[in-house]
Amino acid sequence: MKLVILDRDGVINEDRDDFVKNTMEWQPLPKSCDAIANLTQAGWHVVVATNQSGIGRGLFDMHALNAMHEKMHRLVGQAGGRIDAVVFCPHTADDQCRCRKPQPGMVEDIMARFNVRGEGLPMIGDSLRDLQAIAAVGGRPLLVKTGKGLRTLEKGGLPEGTQVFDNLFAAADYLINLEN
Repeated sequence: MKLVILDRDGVINEDRDDFVKNTMEWQPLPKSCDAIANLTQAGWHVVVATNQSGIGRGLFDMHALNAMHEKMHRLVGQAGGRIDAVVFCPHTADDQCRCRKPQPGMVEDIMARFNVRGEGLPMIGDSLRDLQAIAAVGGRPLLVKTGKGLRTLEKGGLPEGTQVFDNLFAAADYLINLEN
């Protein structure tokens, strides 16, 4: 099975320092829905793994999160793509949970649900914690320069073998062409 894990904020949609809290603030990045459609049409399963500490902080509730994800699914569907699952961590960093990236809990959950191994499993993210979560299971970290990506790249300390792309569209194109 060809499966790719995507971070949400800064990879699929615009990121905000004050958190994306509702459907009005959830705005797709240029060509991100097309990128997911291209992956889907090339036989890839797409899963989103996203830290959503805004829930734990009381900035928005599950109704708002579900509405944002419904919008994401709708826009991706209109582009001809599909997101197979969305996995999220509602906790704050203070909660010391296993699911919040950079911990690998969400990635391990996805691996179990889809019966895939971590070795070589690609994850596309814009922050160091995304890359660390996938590297912890032997996966393939892909950094995009959107969202916090440029800052992440400038800070350095990326996991070994991290590949860097301008955006989700370029990373998706790379994965698709890797198979051909």
